[in-house]
Amino acid sequence: MAKGDAPVSFAEQIGKTAGAIWHLLDREGAMSLTQLVKSIDAPRDTVMQGVGWLAREGKVQMEEVGRKRTVSLCG
Repeated sequence: MAKGDAPVSFAEQIGKTAGAIWHLLDREGAMSLTQLVKSIDAPRDTVMQGVGWLAREGKVQMEEVGRKRTVSLCG
């Protein structure tokens, strides 16, 4: 953050992370939560909140097979 920049709120951080998640899934396709967390430059909790944000908006879906959870964009 540059000197004089206003701090970013938690909601803004989560929203920006949600956008990064959406763009990554659009570009790369479905991936596991583990892959997603490793691919996004944000803390794990923020990535998970971003996934929740997108899920709440109906933009992503999750599939659980065994212990693996996969996230993908909705249709």
